[in-house]
Amino acid sequence: MRLAYQRGENAMACAREIIGESENSLMATLISYDLQAGSYISAVKKNPEIKERWCQQVANIINRLSKDKKKSILEIGCGEATTLRGVLEKLSHIPEYSLGFDLSWSRVAYGLRYLSEKQIQGSLFVADLFNIPLADESIDIVYTSHSLEPNGGREKEAIKELLRVARHAVVLIEPIYELASPEAQERMRYHGYIRGLKDVATQLGAVVTNYKLLDFTANPLNPSGLLLLEKATTVNSSLGISWSCPLTRTRLQDIGDVFESKETGLVYPVLRGIPMLTSSAIVASAITDGIII
Repeated sequence: MRLAYQRGENAMACAREIIGESENSLMATLISYDLQAGSYISAVKKNPEIKERWCQQVANIINRLSKDKKKSILEIGCGEATTLRGVLEKLSHIPEYSLGFDLSWSRVAYGLRYLSEKQIQGSLFVADLFNIPLADESIDIVYTSHSLEPNGGREKEAIKELLRVARHAVVLIEPIYELASPEAQERMRYHGYIRGLKDVATQLGAVVTNYKLLDFTANPLNPSGLLLLEKATTVNSSLGISWSCPLTRTRLQDIGDVFESKETGLVYPVLRGIPMLTSSAIVASAITDGIII
């Protein structure tokens, strides 16, 4: 995959050919995006107008949700935080908590530096969208920006997990296969992109309040659409962020250099300031015993 990327080829397509499968594996997705680390920020700096227009479009959707439902916001698959940065700048109400995560440490590292350069406050971490390290109904607004895209065949898993974490709404901004042209559909099939998001959401009992193609999309062969899922909940929005072990769903506590699950003795390291909250936990029940090495 690295050699394919260096040749200018599609690294994810290379992985599918090697494995002999039509769907994109989690590891192939991780490697492909990690190899691209830094390229998204470079692209934004070369063509800032396109990104500004995109972020304004996303922010407009979120702005239509009531103010008291936006105390916390989470971007799924935030990459280098180029969309998160723009959205936060354009929201009518700045959330008390702004979070984002990605599967790639390298992209999150670039993203943290990018937010710092723009003087934007946000918490970024490494995680898997199918196993988000947050408690049930702990984030007011959960949104995506083409981050579910490469996960064709796992639509139900993805939407179910996002609905679990969201308190008030899930804003899916993804390519919509069913509303795309035949040419775009062919491209989406080739890349193993998602399909049937609305049907899957309905099957899961979600309330769909908006479903359409968006006015602006950067690539006509990958048409961006909106699927808005709203939830009725009585959960208090002022509870703060509740971390959850992605393996056991026990409570996680940030104790500095690790996130600890006291109930299980599992810990998750913080790598150069970035929490690594994937399912690769470390058993270290003596982490708080005062041992100094």
